[in-house]
Amino acid sequence: MATITFIGLGNMGGPMASNLVKAGHDVTVFDLSKDAVSALVAEGAKTADSAQQAVSGAECVITMLPAGQHVEAVYLGDNGLLATLPAGTLVIDSSTIAPETARGVAEAAKARDIPFMDAPVSGGVGGAKAGTLTFICGGAEETFGKARPILEAMGKNIFHAGEHGSGQVAKICNNMLLAILMAGTSEALALGVKNGLDPAVLSEIMKQSSGGNWALNVYNPWPGVMEGVPASRGYEGGFLVNLMTKDLGLAFDNAVKNQASIPMGALARNLFQLHAGQGNGTLDFSSIQRLYKPE
Repeated sequence: MATITFIGLGNMGGPMASNLVKAGHDVTVFDLSKDAVSALVAEGAKTADSAQQAVSGAECVITMLPAGQHVEAVYLGDNGLLATLPAGTLVIDSSTIAPETARGVAEAAKARDIPFMDAPVSGGVGGAKAGTLTFICGGAEETFGKARPILEAMGKNIFHAGEHGSGQVAKICNNMLLAILMAGTSEALALGVKNGLDPAVLSEIMKQSSGGNWALNVYNPWPGVMEGVPASRGYEGGFLVNLMTKDLGLAFDNAVKNQASIPMGALARNLFQLHAGQGNGTLDFSSIQRLYKPE
């Protein structure tokens, strides 16, 4: 078992850290939310007064933070963790950030002989709680080998996408596709209901037909159709609209930088930005259904 520090206990990070505790690892947690920290301490985790104190003695440091600026603030600079961590400490960042940001942190870590892996996740809050997340890793093969046993306590599918930043590239491609699928699924359901169809019946038809996709199978956006998903609890919890908008922005910026054409991705970005601007930013991203079904 490893001595692990986990920083960032949001909707995803909290359950991930919990699974590390359940797996028997010696886990120290840190977050600005006292309630989030208290919940993990109640499960057997330790805590500290600062991120710098939390990583003292850690063999592995894992972060799950909202955006690139938070990752840079935690790791870089004179007060960053890389300035205090001893050489050889394994660092895994599971935030979804720009590939170039991940590469910048990786270069700073390499200068201090600290193995770094960008390892964003897919699978949502449900996957985080169940320990079935998909980890998409970027970094050296040797670092991936060290990280894998730890990641397996939190995930079911562990992929090595390539060099530093590759995990982030794969993640933003995945989330762009997810946003397109969710927006399209919401649009199709709304059209069917406008014509008098039962959304539950229409969902089953499409699930068994060529329109079947992840949103229909496990994350239906229409309220009341599927139990245990955000749509059936007022779109609370889950993956926030603000975070999906951020990820679509990363995809758009990357496409501009690489002269790639993403017309559907750009449209999805506009739809989610519009939805966020209407006061829905802290709801689950499946609430995009409300654009087609105003409540």
